[in-house]
Amino acid sequence: MPRSSLSPIPSNLPDLADRRALQLLVIDDDATQRSLITVAAKQAGHEVTVAPSVAEAIEKLRATRFDCVTLDLVLEDGDGIDVLREMAEAKFAGAVIVISGMDGKRRSAARSFARSVGIGLQSLPKPLDLAALRISLANLGKTAMGLPAIHTWGGVATDAIVERHRT
Repeated sequence: MPRSSLSPIPSNLPDLADRRALQLLVIDDDATQRSLITVAAKQAGHEVTVAPSVAEAIEKLRATRFDCVTLDLVLEDGDGIDVLREMAEAKFAGAVIVISGMDGKRRSAARSFARSVGIGLQSLPKPLDLAALRISLANLGKTAMGLPAIHTWGGVATDAIVERHRT
């Protein structure tokens, strides 16, 4: 069959028009973790602000609207739950991704608290799986646009693959 008569294979990757840059606040007192999260988020096209402490986080949350916050539970000047309380008082409408080395019980308690005050919270353990973070941010970007989440792994949009196999 001549090459010119073949139709192109559709890409599994979402178009740039299907993406939205998130305003992300990274709250972590560990400079290495802040850097890893920041680089991964910026590479995905998101705008990043950092806060290494509870005090700075609260100050930035009061001054700027964020779509998403990544939050370590143990900070030098306090607890991530203190930040969640402040977010609840301010009627924070974005998403929270707890990234913590604390055990599952502590992360689960944070998730329960967040739900009780109306904050959507996901949890990722440390050491951080950057692929899992990228997937979470991509899905949050989609839902921020009112679109369904696309779970991706290694650059392949799985919902496109599933749909192709259904037809």
